[in-house]
Amino acid sequence: MAQKPGIPKGTRDFSPEEMSKRNYIFNTIKSVYALYGFQQIETPAMETLQTLMGKYGEEGDRLLFKILNSGDYLSKISDEELTERNTLRLASKVCEKGLRYDLTVPFARYVVMHRDELQMPFKRYQIQPVWRADRPQKGRYREFYQCDADVVGSDSLLNEVELMQIVDTVFTRFGIRVQIKINNRKILTGIAEVIGAADKITDITVAIDKLDKIGIDNVNAELANAGLDAAAIEKLQPIISLSGTNDEKLQIISNVLACSETGLKGVEEIRFILSKLKKCDLKNEIQLDLTLARGLNYYTGAIFEVKALDVQIGSITGGGRYDNLTGIFGMAGLSGVGISFGADRIFDVLNTLNLYPQEAFNGTQVLFINFGEAESDYCLPIISSLRNAGLRVELYPDSSKMKKQMSYANAKGIPFVALVGENEMKENKVMLKNMMTGEQLLVAPDEISSIVK
Repeated sequence: MAQKPGIPKGTRDFSPEEMSKRNYIFNTIKSVYALYGFQQIETPAMETLQTLMGKYGEEGDRLLFKILNSGDYLSKISDEELTERNTLRLASKVCEKGLRYDLTVPFARYVVMHRDELQMPFKRYQIQPVWRADRPQKGRYREFYQCDADVVGSDSLLNEVELMQIVDTVFTRFGIRVQIKINNRKILTGIAEVIGAADKITDITVAIDKLDKIGIDNVNAELANAGLDAAAIEKLQPIISLSGTNDEKLQIISNVLACSETGLKGVEEIRFILSKLKKCDLKNEIQLDLTLARGLNYYTGAIFEVKALDVQIGSITGGGRYDNLTGIFGMAGLSGVGISFGADRIFDVLNTLNLYPQEAFNGTQVLFINFGEAESDYCLPIISSLRNAGLRVELYPDSSKMKKQMSYANAKGIPFVALVGENEMKENKVMLKNMMTGEQLLVAPDEISSIVK
């Protein structure tokens, strides 16, 4: 007996109904990006490991899916190297490519390769799948879509303001209540300086970024394990537990960071962004969160993260400024800032809250019952006319029993069924049945469109 097929853990199949929902998500995000002048690009699913490695930190490198070289990939490996079983060294010799981990690093590579063709500032959006060799769990997949928007070639903080407006607009259109969290990596750097642990900035950011998940005691334990002394950890406590309004937090943290030039620069940037957003009539709350760190190493300025208020799930959008990213590809001095919507988590949130509008399900609107060749010949030009008018119409392909054809309409949720027999053809009419109410109307073919719409 043949083994039942399966799919890799952390991946999913999507039914026609699910694809209607996903396309609603993608189309909503695309339409908002277009409002702000962003243009779409695509990059390959796989990149060279030279492009990908070293851009996401140690954990990111570990989670990269690597692709074996084609052909005899063991030909250049000695027996001694095989015996050593040094996984990292072997991977570097038998794998030259990997699946992209996100869309930002490939975008940076794209900008460097196409710089002579681009008008700066360059505003792009990109909606494609990415892959991470992570442990699958609720809300976390190994293959998932990102919906990115980035601006490169401009240092202006108005770009950050605009991206926050995009976030607010998208989730308002979805009907999802969210909290937009904002921080600045310069503030985190300043905090590390004033507590006397400037060399531990990465350890600090990684630990405090987990505060919501593991609690303050476990964060402190991680900091101690990373080598922070008790005095530094003690100085950190009032900072990461800071409460109050955004303005109150800014005032307190600016006093704390008075001796850190970098930290004060971060405060200044956040103050500018928040002051401009007050003029933009956001529908969702934006909150300064000093524990927000964002794990990726390439962020250098403002960082953002979005949490759904009515569903327990991880971040559904994130991003930030990355002044140095293109420099690793030989193009120094080009600043960028971007956001990424997590389409798969948004999909789960919309499902949980049942927020999909009816128009998201663009299934068949009218099914023509097939009573035979003569009847179907009569129906074909009518169907063509209805499709030209924008209706989604099917003719059942086989002249099966009517019960089977009606069951097909019910199973697919088709709202109208058209029945054409000998009498209808004589009168040049169509019997149109509303499947919700059971009502039947004898109508002229050119009346169908207005009734269905």
